[in-house]
Amino acid sequence: MTSESRTKPGRPRANAEKPVATASSRDQILDAAAALFSEAGFSGASTRAIADRVGIRQQSLYYHFAGKDEILAELLSSSVRPSIDFVESIEAMVPERLSPAGALFALASMDVLTLRRTPHNIGTLYLLPEIQDPRYDSFRNQRVQLQTIYGRLGVAAAHPDVASVITVERLGAILIQIVEVVIQLRRGAAATDGAEDDSTIAISCLRVLGLSTDEIESAREEASEFTAAAVVASPAGRG
Repeated sequence: MTSESRTKPGRPRANAEKPVATASSRDQILDAAAALFSEAGFSGASTRAIADRVGIRQQSLYYHFAGKDEILAELLSSSVRPSIDFVESIEAMVPERLSPAGALFALASMDVLTLRRTPHNIGTLYLLPEIQDPRYDSFRNQRVQLQTIYGRLGVAAAHPDVASVITVERLGAILIQIVEVVIQLRRGAAATDGAEDDSTIAISCLRVLGLSTDEIESAREEASEFTAAAVVASPAGRG
């Protein structure tokens, strides 16, 4: 068992320097780790390298995190949790205040926004073999939860010809994969801010459901009230 796995979060090692600005230091560690994981892969980034990039002692890193496994788990969770929180707040409004199509449009566009704003394109880490380890069960469960919401809203919003031949599970898998194409777009050499992708990808999700241009435009208009408020409340990035 390594010293990383033995050390508990929130308990500094002996002689470790306690950072003055705890929240700021934690965010800096997450950002540095995201950069190193993206550049060198998970196995190629040590806690010492993360600490060096932040400019702190390695012992100080352990004041905030038990090890790089815990850092990766938090980074992954930050890429899905905001979308779950957002859609849970609006799904309760279906169908009284918001149609299933409107709710799905809002979810897809906000999910793309979330993935665009994750530091150093954290979504690229989804395919790491390490992610299958039980230590990351929480992240995988959150992603399954999000996928299920996609499927549930998708079946409710879909044209009858589509809804009658597909399950919630399968449709959810298709829709979340469409949304996550933004991860690959961010890797492109000619990548831009990508703000237009939020709406374009959401439209693509509704096209898959067999909805017409008019129906999609109606869903977009419904969603605009909720997405605009969420963008204002959302931070520019998360770590």
